[in-house]
Amino acid sequence: MFFVKKLIALLLMPPLAPLILICAGLLLLRWRPRAGRVLAWSGLALALLVTTPPVVDALLDGLEEIPVLQPTQLADAGAIVILGGGARTNAPEFGGQTVNRLTLERVRYGARLARQSGLPVLVSGGAPSGSQPEAELMKTALEEDFRLPVKWVEAASLDTRDNARMSAALLHTEGVKRVVLVTHAAHMRRSVEAFEAAGLAVIPAPTGFFRRGPADDTLPRLPNMNSTYAGTYAIHEWLGLLAYRLNR
Repeated sequence: MFFVKKLIALLLMPPLAPLILICAGLLLLRWRPRAGRVLAWSGLALALLVTTPPVVDALLDGLEEIPVLQPTQLADAGAIVILGGGARTNAPEFGGQTVNRLTLERVRYGARLARQSGLPVLVSGGAPSGSQPEAELMKTALEEDFRLPVKWVEAASLDTRDNARMSAALLHTEGVKRVVLVTHAAHMRRSVEAFEAAGLAVIPAPTGFFRRGPADDTLPRLPNMNSTYAGTYAIHEWLGLLAYRLNR
C-alpha cells in the first residue's frame, strides 16, 4: 500500500502530471485534434504555472504559516523530535549512505535546539526502499558530525503518520507528553496534525522555508530550479493533507 500511495502521488505531481497531459494530447491529435490541442496546451500551462515563483509562493502560503520557534517555548517540552526527509544511498565518501540535504537541514536545526535547551532527542524515519533506516543515518550524523547524543531511534516508520504513531509510543513510555517537532516548514502543518492525533502536544519548530526571501526579489520571477522543486514539494504536501482528510 505504501508504494501504491507513492505511485499515485507521483502521477498527480510535476513533472509527470503535466507530461501525461501533453502526451495524451499529442496522441489524440490525429483522431480528436481539438481535444488533443486542449490537453497538450493544458499540460504545458500546468508545467509553467507550478514552477513560476509567484504561483509557488501562493501554494506555500497555506503550508508555511507556522511561525519560527521562539527560545522561550523550549522550556515547555520534554523532548525534541526530528523527522527524516530522505537518504542519500550513493555516498561513498560517507561509507555508503548518509542523510540527504532535506534531512540534514532538519538535523542541523534539531541539533541547534537541543544545545539551546538540553532536551533529549528522538530521530524518526524508516527505510522505505529497504536500505538503512533514515533514523540510523540521522543518529550517526548527529553524534559524529554534531557531537550530540540521540536518546531514541524510531527506525520503522514509512510515512508521517507512522512517524507520529511510533514516536508517540516510544515517548509515552518515558512520560513525555509535549515535544518540539522539527521538520520543514511546508511539512509542518501535516506533521502537527499527525502528532496531535497520536496523543502528543506539539511545539512546532519549522525549518527550511521554501518561500523566497526579500533578497530573491532582485531575480527574474521566472521558473527556475528552486521554484520547480518548491512547487513540487508544495503540491506533495497539499495532496498529503487531502489524503488525511479523506482517511480520517
